This record gives sequence, C-alpha cells and structure tokens, in this order.
Amino acid sequence: MNIGVTLPQFRDEGESAISAARRAEEIGLDGVFVFDHLWPMGSPDRPIISALPLLGALMAETQTIHLGSLVMRVGLVPDPVLVEQLVALGRMSGGRLIAGLGTGDHVSAAENLAFGVPYPPAPDRRASLEACAAALLAEGMPVWIGAGTGVRSATRAVAVRTGAVLNVWQEEGEPALARDDEVEQTWAGPVKGSPGQMAERLARLRDAGATWAVCAWPGSLEDVVEAATLVREG
Repeated sequence: MNIGVTLPQFRDEGESAISAARRAEEIGLDGVFVFDHLWPMGSPDRPIISALPLLGALMAETQTIHLGSLVMRVGLVPDPVLVEQLVALGRMSGGRLIAGLGTGDHVSAAENLAFGVPYPPAPDRRASLEACAAALLAEGMPVWIGAGTGVRSATRAVAVRTGAVLNVWQEEGEPALARDDEVEQTWAGPVKGSPGQMAERLARLRDAGATWAVCAWPGSLEDVVEAATLVREG
C-alpha cells in the first residue's frame, strides 16, 4: 500500500506546502495531495492556496513523488477546461499526477453559490464527473473518483463503469473501509495518535484492500513515515 499526505494548504502563502512536499519526497513518502476548494470547508473567512497553481509549483519543486488532487470538483470550470488543465499538468509532471475528481456535496455547495457558480443537481454533477473521468482515462491518466464521507453507491457506480479508482474519505470513528472486489479503492482521512496507533489503522486499511492511504495533514511527516515503516515491516 502506498502512503501519502495532504499538504498544509489553508494558508495565505504557498511555501509551507512546497516545503512539506519536498520533505515528504526526501523521507520516502509516496505522494502529496491538494484540495480543490474556494475556502476551507465551512470556514469562508480563512485562506486557501488554489489547487492548480500549487500543483504546478510542486511539479517544479519535486522530482519523483506522486502529486494528486483530492479532489478537483466538476462544475467550477467547464468540463473541457478541467480536462485540459489536468492533461496539461499530467504532461508537465512526467506521469506523476493522479487526477482526483469529485462532484462536491451539500457542504461545499456554499462555495459555488457565493461566487455565482451554478450548482446543478447531483445527477447532472455525476454525469459531468463520468465524462471528465472517461476523457482523462482515455489520455492514459490515473483517475480517482472521490466518494466523500463513506461510499455513496451512485458515485461508486461511476468508478465501476469507467474503470477509475474509488477514493473513500473517512473521518475518525466512522466504520472501517469495506473490501470491494469490483473496484480498486484508495483511502483518505485523518490518522491520529502515536506512530504505533497510526500503523494499526494503516494496517487495517491495507488488509481491506486499499492501494493508497492518504493521511490528512498530520503535522509530523516523520510520524507518518515511522508508521508506514511499521506497517511494511509487519
């Protein structure tokens, strides 16, 4: 199982995220991921660094680590624009970019509405999601479909139909990731506690079939590496 982290993106400067990505690469983590929001979830008064410019900067500042969006939301820009943006970044990255896509939900809807961006009904958003995923897969890019908190059957179905990977975001205390033989699964969410406690949760995710675990910004990258080492050494 590959192990990555989200970056400290809720800032008014990008150097923190860039430095963290460099450090993650240096100490052997597999990937770093950025959110696509107009403000931090539920906090319109706080800053956030935009995902696409940050990914571009990370490509220039790293050499080997995977870079990913967790996730780019359909509808913020026209579907063809979103696809071309990610295809361009994928080429710039030398194949290191993971294109995470999602529909957004009732929590993120306020971001669209505040900026006058339409927020279509869920079936329309899923149709855009499927079209964008199919277009990116046709370009040979790895695509993750974000399932939000827990697995939503309609979103999972998009991953199954397109052959994309299903990414499940889960908070602490939610039911454990369930094995799914129809679709490859990755996982993202908070992983707290000591390196030993983190390793226990990561091992459960590995045993449930997750091919990636993306830890929400943990504060200490070294703790994540120690936990990953414990998992890999059994």
